[in-house]
Amino acid sequence: MTSQKASFATRLSRLLRLCRWLYRTGRNLGSLDGSNERQREEALVTLGRGALAALDIELETDTLQSSRKGTLVVANHVSWLDIFAMSAVCPSSFIAKQEISTWPVLGKMGKNAGTVFINRESRRDIEPINQAMGAALRSGRNVSFFPEARTSSGENVLPFKAALFQSALDASAPVQVAALRYYDGEGRRSTVPSYADVNLAVSLWRIVSMKQIRIRLDFAPPIMPEDYAGKDRYALKDMAESFVRAKVAE
Repeated sequence: MTSQKASFATRLSRLLRLCRWLYRTGRNLGSLDGSNERQREEALVTLGRGALAALDIELETDTLQSSRKGTLVVANHVSWLDIFAMSAVCPSSFIAKQEISTWPVLGKMGKNAGTVFINRESRRDIEPINQAMGAALRSGRNVSFFPEARTSSGENVLPFKAALFQSALDASAPVQVAALRYYDGEGRRSTVPSYADVNLAVSLWRIVSMKQIRIRLDFAPPIMPEDYAGKDRYALKDMAESFVRAKVAE
């Protein structure tokens, strides 16, 4: 962990701004018309940028390389901040662990934003989730998930799970791979924002206590259906994991 800490006043200020953001975002998401995809995407971009701004987090990203609708977006998973960073540049429906649905405020916000919650311990969830993801992709909606299935420290990458890559195969959808990395104010890689092995309250306090956080989000060239013709979900998973591992190791 970095030795640099934000002042107590800065920490409180960030928490207050986050509370105001939660209130505004909750109202905005509650008024969404589920049939208006453009409105939903604009709300998700605002949600992501607003959360990062409230916490004084800088997002550095290269150009999103796939503009086609109905793209499966996959990334490594370090922190609950990942969702906001990705929403800020690539609005989509997320696949998230079931526990998040019970979180105060954030759980309801996730449901209104189109998040699909799955039981990571039950393989019976996989087939219906793949079917729902495939239908969303075919309808032109972007869908995101974290194939590690749980958060890491951010210093390495956990083995990717192949199961949900099947939705891209079923829908003949492009796959956009993203790599997330976290840095402190001095440009050093940091594990402080990681959500591995801590609860939400502890994680939030660690994040607001950092003097500065910078998130780096890199995108691979999109994997188009013709690029994985004849391949199975395991091959598609390997293609995605290879890019993420190389970026995280830099």
